[in-house]
Amino acid sequence: MSAQGLPMKVPAPGLPARVRIHEVGARDGLQNEKETVPTEVKAEFIHRLAAAGLTTIEATSFVHPKWVPQLADAETLLPLLDDIAETREVSLPVLVPNERGLDRALALGARSIAVFGSATETFAARNLNRTVDESLAMFEPVVARAKAEKVHVRGYLSMCFGDPWEGAVPVAQVVKVAKALMDLGCDELSLGDTIGVATPGHVRELLTALNDSAVPTSSIGVHFHDTYGQALSNTLAALQHGVTTVDASAGGLGGCPYAKSATGNLATEDLVWMLNGLGIETNVDLTALTATSVWLAEHLGRPSPSRTVRALTPPPSSPSHKE
Repeated sequence: MSAQGLPMKVPAPGLPARVRIHEVGARDGLQNEKETVPTEVKAEFIHRLAAAGLTTIEATSFVHPKWVPQLADAETLLPLLDDIAETREVSLPVLVPNERGLDRALALGARSIAVFGSATETFAARNLNRTVDESLAMFEPVVARAKAEKVHVRGYLSMCFGDPWEGAVPVAQVVKVAKALMDLGCDELSLGDTIGVATPGHVRELLTALNDSAVPTSSIGVHFHDTYGQALSNTLAALQHGVTTVDASAGGLGGCPYAKSATGNLATEDLVWMLNGLGIETNVDLTALTATSVWLAEHLGRPSPSRTVRALTPPPSSPSHKE
């Protein structure tokens, strides 16, 4: 938080007292980077995020390396995070696409996993090389085995608000796939605005429809991309509905390698600034988080797109000129 004590806390009625931030910077944020980020840098990034107070940090993915080469070092990375995992105060979820991915994750002691589905057929074909129903069938034994091992399971659902190939996605279609994911046994559901086209009314309509289909708000998280600058307003609409889990990426990193119109995720710093102003507890140290994003931006060789990071980071000093 800035030295002037800003933002001033002005709570709004009807909002949750606390929000859990599901930090995706180390996985979703880095998976689309063109240049390989060294494993040691990723490990340090996650350690810094944990030190800043984040308690759910998505670490990596066990997708086949040829599909997401940036995350090919999962087996090397996770052992570097054992000190965090052993505290049990920080959860380090990993993505698994199938039973082989689950085998790899469990062998390294993963206690929280995520499967990732699609609300649309085109994205399912491009991302999973399967139909929606075939992808659900693939997830069924993964979820069942994970639950038998007492592993927490999150279900990601992409293209909930719009698809670059199919356009607008009917709410009923999203609800059908979301309900199917939850019926497999997922503990929570993350609604993905993969290309950032959602608006607040659309968010409220989908959340209400999910409730009407017996998916409780307490099991729902939201995952907004900021393509059209709507991520914070959409998040606020979700909070007003009672959602208390929000996905965000430190520094606003991210995208989707299978949907080129998907730009960066909601920046964790922008989210924390808004939540601080609303008096909503996150347990996140904004100063430490901002410093972490600045540090990573230096490694990536470009400034952070987060407005809050830029606002809280002093501009570089201009070189003095001598006559």
